[in-house]
Amino acid sequence: MTSRERVLAAINHQQPDRVPIDFGATGQTGISVCALARLREYLGLPKKDIDVFEICQMLGVVDEDVRQMMKADVIGMNHPEDSLGVPYTGEKKVFTMPDGTPALVNAGNEWDVLPDGGIKMYPQGDRSAPPSIYMPSGGYFFDIIDRAPEFDEDDLTPREDFENFFSVMSDETARYYEQESRRLYTETDYAVIGNLAGAGFGDSGAIPAPFEKHPKGIRKFDEWCMAQLLYPDYVKEVFEMQTEFMLKNLEIYKQACGDNIQIVWISGTDFGTQNAEFMSSDLFKELYKPYYKRVCDWVHQNTQWKTFFHTCGCVVKLLDDFVDMGMDIINPVQLSAAGMDAHMLKEKYGDKLVFWGGGVDTQSMLPNGTPDEVAAQVIERLDVLSKGGGYVFNTIHNIVGDTRAENIWAAFHAVHEYNDKHAR
Repeated sequence: MTSRERVLAAINHQQPDRVPIDFGATGQTGISVCALARLREYLGLPKKDIDVFEICQMLGVVDEDVRQMMKADVIGMNHPEDSLGVPYTGEKKVFTMPDGTPALVNAGNEWDVLPDGGIKMYPQGDRSAPPSIYMPSGGYFFDIIDRAPEFDEDDLTPREDFENFFSVMSDETARYYEQESRRLYTETDYAVIGNLAGAGFGDSGAIPAPFEKHPKGIRKFDEWCMAQLLYPDYVKEVFEMQTEFMLKNLEIYKQACGDNIQIVWISGTDFGTQNAEFMSSDLFKELYKPYYKRVCDWVHQNTQWKTFFHTCGCVVKLLDDFVDMGMDIINPVQLSAAGMDAHMLKEKYGDKLVFWGGGVDTQSMLPNGTPDEVAAQVIERLDVLSKGGGYVFNTIHNIVGDTRAENIWAAFHAVHEYNDKHAR
């Protein structure tokens, strides 16, 4: 099978010839620029400054030489602007990470290095606006700064508050997607995932809006969580607005990409903590499910694409709702969270959901285990999750900056050896 055929088989719940691999195709299956630079050195590849494709998490673009060595089967089509709203104009400039790793960011970005070594960056590269993200000294990624002023609970104005949050895709952006999707489809045999996003309802990484110069309304995540109970009509109006824009953008995206992409990245909203779901199934059914279903229904009625959702943590009590609303692929499959047992997930949902991730724990095992321990966990997970298709290998979320290169290689090399042993 080609890589594209392999992934298509897996996401259609058929057994492929080998377990497909994702290495860096999305903002939740990626790798820190710091870890990627060390991995390149470990693999004996030429040293280079690494492009950043997701600036808040400082994720590096995986070049073809690394992709070949990791035997990846998926490639991502990213936005032409970064998550601070700074477009790519063909120019880059060097951003030096606290550990000294050089990285390349869109040239329009602006930042300040503080006396304590922390770094603040500005939305849309505009220094007249308050900085919107902050990386502490010695850090590997940015935290979003809450900047919205206090809101008046007696005068809530959701459409006014979010008027600069949503937008319809420009003709220029649509042309970029048309050209890039065609290039990726015709010049490679990878499965192509379109990292569109846009339907991350209530996403804690989006609500504070690091790309907005002056956000307003209910934007702090703790206040947003409370608003779901205190001001549900406000939340529903924001979601209605978001759905309207998402459906318009999906129509444009389909016209631009057609069948050049096989998977569309829909949402990165986390619905689980380490120990439980963020909310009850009843609240999810009321506030979230109807809007997700409208988006997924459009995709399934108008395209051949599969819908890709990222949600961390324990989501066991929401899985039936996820299936019912039209989720095809779930990531990162956080098996360390309460109730997220691999055997149960595969047995109960293996014919309904594609598990994308779950391959090795990035919180403890990957950064702290020995290479042999890492490989053993990978093999254990593959034995459960890959049977009968419906599985794409990746780590549980992004590979963080201080992860040792030998452990990263141990994880993916274990998949290579597993595939060699079980190749069909």
